[in-house]
Amino acid sequence: MNILEFFSGMGFMQMSWQQGIMLLISFFLLYLAIHKKYEPLLLLPIAFGMLLTNLPGAGMFHSELWSAFLDPESPAYHSYGAILKEGGLLDVLYIGVKAGVYPCLIFIGVGAMTDFGPLIANPKSLLLGAAAQIGIFVTFLCANAMGFSPAEAGSIGIIGGADGPTSIFLTSKLAPHLLGPIAIAAYSYMALVPVIQPPIMRALTTKKERAIKMGQLRPVSKTEKIVFPIIITAVVALILPDAAPLIGCLMLGNLMKECGVVDRLSKTAQNELMNIVVIFLGLSVGATATAGSFLNWQTLMILSMGIVAFGLGSAGGVLLAKFMNLFLKEKINPLIGSAGVSAVPMAARVSQTVGQEENPSNFLLMHAMGPNVAGVIGSAVAAGVLLTMLG
Repeated sequence: MNILEFFSGMGFMQMSWQQGIMLLISFFLLYLAIHKKYEPLLLLPIAFGMLLTNLPGAGMFHSELWSAFLDPESPAYHSYGAILKEGGLLDVLYIGVKAGVYPCLIFIGVGAMTDFGPLIANPKSLLLGAAAQIGIFVTFLCANAMGFSPAEAGSIGIIGGADGPTSIFLTSKLAPHLLGPIAIAAYSYMALVPVIQPPIMRALTTKKERAIKMGQLRPVSKTEKIVFPIIITAVVALILPDAAPLIGCLMLGNLMKECGVVDRLSKTAQNELMNIVVIFLGLSVGATATAGSFLNWQTLMILSMGIVAFGLGSAGGVLLAKFMNLFLKEKINPLIGSAGVSAVPMAARVSQTVGQEENPSNFLLMHAMGPNVAGVIGSAVAAGVLLTMLG
């Protein structure tokens, strides 16, 4: 009898075909992370979190507890007590996502690793970063028209910002039941920047435009670099309070880097803190990709609209740069506009690569970093706008 109970309690005996498919998907994502090196730092823990949550009988993540957490008629509505008492390991880790802690901590690390010098030296690049956010809002309108709720549509649209932490932050607030597919879409398309962007860039520009050489950027003083994060935080938070958590953490990390008096804190934010939070964030986000939430038509729609959002964002920056050239004496190479999505620094490197195909002596990397870091700010601001409208 004990032997029969042992065998009946095995995960193999309890596994549904849906869970089996999810395990295969997790294996495929692990392959992409390890062998293909597609955003491995986050895709690997996300895929492993997906593996853990779909192991039958393991009890590491309980969707029903989070459904009760979100149900206004449930005694457990917005109460972490039941999660801490009855939840598994991944339930407890997911509290950091739901509370918006992990994305903000990651933004501290991102800020500590970001140089806003190119943006300060060429403020026009801020416009290119803003233009690249058009994909977010166009996709939001399209998703809403296709039957998604406004909150779901906003969460899908934010994929166009190519900013994983921002996508997770906004989705955890507006549509947590879509967190798994949206996070996977966001990080997958970030990894595919070198594949997705070049055809769009070539289609929207001429050979002459791609060969435009830009002058050297002016030196940026230390004082400017110190004042910039303080001013940006104050201005954005006063205009758009819902964007304050992301922008504030991003600029705190950058201020620690630039001020030069807290090197230990800056290095910790860039390394130890960032690495620890990435592990927790990836595992807990992957845990939401259960069979019930992932294997449905919505996931396919999210993946399809996500790549449209990303493509529109890339195109928006290029087209604005072409428009600005109608009025500027010193022309902008439109290729740097595609870097306005916030896949730092990969999108800037793609601008450099495509530019050098036309003119090997063309060096666009630092010019492209301006729109690239502006895109980080832009995607956080766009998330704040959507949260204010829909939250």
